[in-house]
Amino acid sequence: MYYEQSRTYLRTPQSGAVLDPRRYLSVVDRVICKYGADRSKLINMLQEIQREFQHLPRQALEMLSVKLGISLSEIINVATFYHQFRLEPVGVYVIQVCFGTTCYLKGSSEIYESMRKVLGLRERENTARDGTITIEKARCFGCCSLAPVIMVTSSDGSERYVHGRLNVSEGKRVVLDYRSKALMKLKGLKNE
Repeated sequence: MYYEQSRTYLRTPQSGAVLDPRRYLSVVDRVICKYGADRSKLINMLQEIQREFQHLPRQALEMLSVKLGISLSEIINVATFYHQFRLEPVGVYVIQVCFGTTCYLKGSSEIYESMRKVLGLRERENTARDGTITIEKARCFGCCSLAPVIMVTSSDGSERYVHGRLNVSEGKRVVLDYRSKALMKLKGLKNE
């Protein structure tokens, strides 16, 4: 999956809103000022860029590539090797469905599919078109006694919730609750 994701990312312009190039340049310049043009600090630089934009925008990575003198494909290889990095924008909330053995045996796959269906996600889509929710499969969270489990995190990392002992109908309710909450947040941002 990561290989296909990086090939697509290199080939096609990134979807979603494109910010003013000066904002990307400002962030990249700040990161390089902090770490120097030292390619051994690439992971730290990527973490800072992602912290700023909640993902790694292609435009910022292109600028970083030029400033560091390394190819965009090398940067993408690093970004896709580590699970922490995102090449696409995420929703206001990210819902991770545990696919560890216990959760899987207790129905996490069905919960995952029902959540995707509620949001109308198509194959290869993880984020609702309205930008509210991203749904992902995840590794074990280490709370098997609560299986099946989901973790919900705000895109800025300020909120984190764990929901356990779910079934399909509860999973649907949870995704709809967070979608409503996300729509309120998005509405609040537009009014500011």
